[in-house]
Order: sequence, then structure tokens, then C-alpha cells
Amino acid sequence: MPHGPGHNHSHARAPAQWQTPHQPDGTKSGAAAPEPDLDKVEAAFVDGFLQAPDPTSFLRLARIPFEIAAADTNLKLLRVEIDALTDVGSLTPHLGGGAFRYDPLPSNFVSRRRRLRFVYFDGSNLCPLTYAALRELEAPASPSSLR
Repeated sequence: MPHGPGHNHSHARAPAQWQTPHQPDGTKSGAAAPEPDLDKVEAAFVDGFLQAPDPTSFLRLARIPFEIAAADTNLKLLRVEIDALTDVGSLTPHLGGGAFRYDPLPSNFVSRRRRLRFVYFDGSNLCPLTYAALRELEAPASPSSLR
């Protein structure tokens, strides 16, 4: 006897989640699906970059462009930023949103992660790009982008 959808049965659609933890700023929740395992590729990049004796050559090997011709400007890579983040507390809003409750996290709930950004200069402003955003840009293969 076939059963209808229930908590122990498969559904025709994927479950919906109302939140995305640690979603980068400016990312829309309805955006296109990210490249599979991009987070693992980014983590491997960070580990390799931190251990690289020649960071410039590592960037070339990883095909990170030093110059990008954008719509109306040229971006030039200035630095690679790697931040270590550790969440040790949580905030829970009270009903009505006027106040919140703070709780330190027990060690098994502490989360650690790294954030990678490539900081480019467009001639007047700094433009930090995530690894995912950088991979979405189409940089032309020219000798200046391989410097």
C-alpha cells in the first residue's frame, strides 16, 4: 500500500530551509546553486596558499587573475585576505525583537571557519571578491593577467 508524504517518506520536492548560516554579505537566498564542493576547493586553496613558499606563483598556478577587465574598469589584485573566525556565543531575540538573550556556546557547539577574500583595486576603490565571485567572472587570458 503506497503511503503519502510524511516525515518518514520521500517528498517530490527538496525540503525548504528558512535560513542560511554564515551566508556572505550581499548573497541572495534565491541565487543560482553554487558550484558543487566549491567550499572544499576554497578550503584546499586556503591551506595551500598559507603554506606556499612563493604566494605569487601559487596564485598563477591556481589561475587567480592579477588583472580583470570588468565592464567599465580594470581591477588589479592587491592582496589576499584570509580571516579565521570562531563563533563562541549565540544571540536569541526575545518576542517583539526589542531585546535578546546571549549565551556562551559549549565547546561542542563552537564553530570555526575561514573567510577568503581577494582584494582588487578599481582605480578609486577597493573591491573585495569572494572565491566564488572570482570564479564567476570571466577574465580574458592575456599576458597582463598572468603577471
